[in-house]
Parts: sequence; structure tokens; C-alpha cells
Amino acid sequence: MQPGFFHKGYKAMTERNFSECEEERVEAVLPKCVELDSLEEAKAKLERAHQQQKCWRKFTMKERAEALAELAQELRAKKAELSRMIVLEMGKKISEAEEEIEKCAALAEYYAENSDRILAVKPVKTKASESYVKFEPLGTVLAIMPWNFPFWQALRFALPALMAGNSVVLKHAENVFGCSEKMFELFDSLKKAPKGIFQSVHVKAPQVEEIIADPRIHFVAFTGSDATGALVASMAGKHLKKTVMELGGSDALIVLEDADVKRCAQEAFRARLRNSGQTCTAPKRMIVHESAYDEFVSELQRLFSEVKVGSPWDENSDCTGLAKTEILQELDKMVGISAGMGAEVLAGGEILSLEEKTYAPTLLTEVRPEMPVFTHETFGPVAAVLRAGSAEEAVDLANQSKYGLSASVWSEDVAKAKALISKLEVGSVYINSVTRSVPELPFGGVKRSGYGRELSAFGMREFVNIKTVFVK
Repeated sequence: MQPGFFHKGYKAMTERNFSECEEERVEAVLPKCVELDSLEEAKAKLERAHQQQKCWRKFTMKERAEALAELAQELRAKKAELSRMIVLEMGKKISEAEEEIEKCAALAEYYAENSDRILAVKPVKTKASESYVKFEPLGTVLAIMPWNFPFWQALRFALPALMAGNSVVLKHAENVFGCSEKMFELFDSLKKAPKGIFQSVHVKAPQVEEIIADPRIHFVAFTGSDATGALVASMAGKHLKKTVMELGGSDALIVLEDADVKRCAQEAFRARLRNSGQTCTAPKRMIVHESAYDEFVSELQRLFSEVKVGSPWDENSDCTGLAKTEILQELDKMVGISAGMGAEVLAGGEILSLEEKTYAPTLLTEVRPEMPVFTHETFGPVAAVLRAGSAEEAVDLANQSKYGLSASVWSEDVAKAKALISKLEVGSVYINSVTRSVPELPFGGVKRSGYGRELSAFGMREFVNIKTVFVK
């Protein structure tokens, strides 16, 4: 089978196409890159993944590791090309796009080096003459992924699933189908893996349920909004298929009275504007002890006043346009309503360009729990600052959210900060650091932020049948 047989709709983007597209918006670029699959074409890709998984599962862990090591090399070799596609499709700053590809390569190396240990047979002492736990692949797994980190989000799921012996079918967000196709090409070009173990389907949302229902799909992973996640989970549940849900976040950053306030404000600022604020783990609600409040706000206001909003191709840009017009408009609506309810706008608070999808980096203070910028996930460059009279009040405010992805606590007294860990209703707590996902640690949330874990050994074991063996 020739690479790309099931991907006849893809039109390779040449350098000439790139230069033609660079000044156009995503809506104009996409038709030149990828055509939609019919349901029959999507099912053909699914069948290819299903059949190739039967071969792939027989590979030793060492052989699979060699394939992932090869993938890491290819990601780095093609970093410029892949980063360029990210910028064209969703507008991420070029340097951040390059960092994303590098992070994916490092993740491939992590699982290449550690999967044998993670999935090693676990002997268990019982009354049997022999008993142990072994880990086996589930089959073909479906990933429904978002656009904000088009390579990282998809590969964060796909790499451990593949190393466990599964095959992968990726249904990416429609505005990053080009990135999805690039991933297919990367996997199908590997010399050390069978062609077809990774498939990219380009279908509209209404066709997803039929793919989930297909008996050749054994597992569904979803990353996106909590509302859509609930729908996907219900579809999978109807067919008794396991799911992992990585959903929205409105992470709290708690600043205690003895924190290094200036450093904390600088870290919070950088994290909030990363990816133009389109990051689920960014600190969105900054809850500051009243004794540190004025200094924190002053430093944050200074930083926001110096932000440069510009082109994603300009290394001097701090913030670029958002990926979709509807995100821009929804963000502006939340800020406007919150300001009308009494939030003070110290910076930004307006759409800069509807055409370029740029929103002025916005700092809101005197925020209260009933305001939209507190209750909703603000997916854009907006920081909401709240005042707290004590650590206990700060924790209470942090927990007054339907989301529970992660939180950070800032204090020079680490023991004091650690005392808050068990009180925070989140999947991760970072002390004197903003949230970051790393291969060695599990990632995921609670409440409306979802369930299950990605990354690390815990994330990898989501994709296996944990089989008990008992020998009398």
C-alpha cells in the first residue's frame, strides 16, 4: 500500500502555496490544504488502522521504541515545515510553534526510553503458585483533539497509545486538518513501523458519533470544552467504550502574603499570554492576599502596558491573533459583562482588529465570583485578579469553580504552601511555579475538567487492558 492511499484529498503545500497563504486567514487557507473525507473514506482509514494494529501489537517493546526514536528525529528534522503549518492554520507565534514541535520530539524519546519499564509484567504475591499483572493493547483508539496545541495535544495521546501496541485514528479540529495530515505523513514515512498504524480522518462533527459507534474503535480520548466532552462521553458510554476526558480549565493562581510578588506577577503574566491566552492550564483567576494585592496589581499593570500585539511571524510580538472569530467575540462579551458588574479594567478590554482576530491583552481587577470572567473559561489574553483576606479564603475562592484542572500556590514558606495542597479541588498543584505539563508527571483534572490522565506511567496505562493472571 502506498503512503497516502487513504489520503487522496490532501494537496501538499509547496513553498509557493505557503507564500500565497501567509497573508490570508484560516478560512481561506484550509480549502487549499485538505479536503473532507466522506464517511466511507473515513471508515476505510479506520479499517486500515484496525488491520495494521494486528501487526503492530506483535512488535516487541524494543522495536516500538525504535520507531518512536525515529519519529523524534523526523520531528526535529522537519521542525521548520511543521511549525509553519501551525502558524498558518491557527496563528500561534512561530517561536512557540517551534517549541511545541521540540516538546513533541522529547515526548517521543521519553516513551521510547521508559515504556518497557512502565508496562513490564508486575508479579504479585498471593496464595497462587504464580500470579502477576500484565498490560496488553486495547486495539484501535480514537482521539478527538483541539486546535490550540495541534501537535502536542494529539501526540500527547497518540505516543503512549502506540507504544502500548494500539493503533490510532485522529479526528482533529477542522481548522488544523493540515497539521493532522502532516502527522499522518510523519508516521507513514517511518521505516521502523508498519504503515497505517496512525490515521487522520477529516470529517465534520456530525459524523463523529458514527465513528465512535464503529466496533473497530475500542477507546475514545477527547480534549476540548466540557460541554462537548460531555456529549462525546455519552456517545462512547452508549457503546460501552472507555474514555479519557481532558476538558476546560479556569486555573487559580494563589499569592500568599509572603510570596515573591514581583516574580510571581512576571511568571503569571508570561503564562497567561502564552499562545495568546489560548491555553487550558494558564492561570486565569489570580487570587492575591490583600497585603500583596497592590504590589501584584501594579507589577501586572506595568507588564500589560508593555505588551506588543503583532504578527505570529514577528519574534518581537508578545501576543498574536486568536484562532477563531467566535472566540474573540465571546471573550469580548465576557469582559464587557464583567466590567458592567463592577470589574475594573486596568488594561485592554477591547477588540483591536476583527479581521486579524486580535484582542487587547486585558487586566481586570476587583473581580468577584459571580462575574463571567470568574465562572467561565476565558480563552484569550485576559487576567482576572481577586482579593483574599487569608489563605483559607483564597482556597475557597479557587474551589468556587466548576473546573478543577490545576492550581498554583506562591509563598516563600513552602510548608505553608504545601498545607493547601489537599484542600484544592484540582488534578495538579504547582508551588512557586506556573502549571506545566511534563512527560514524567500525570496530567488531568477533576470536576468539569474531566477524568483520566495523560502523560507518565499513569497516562500510558489508560490505553491498556490490565490483565490479571493467577496460576494455581
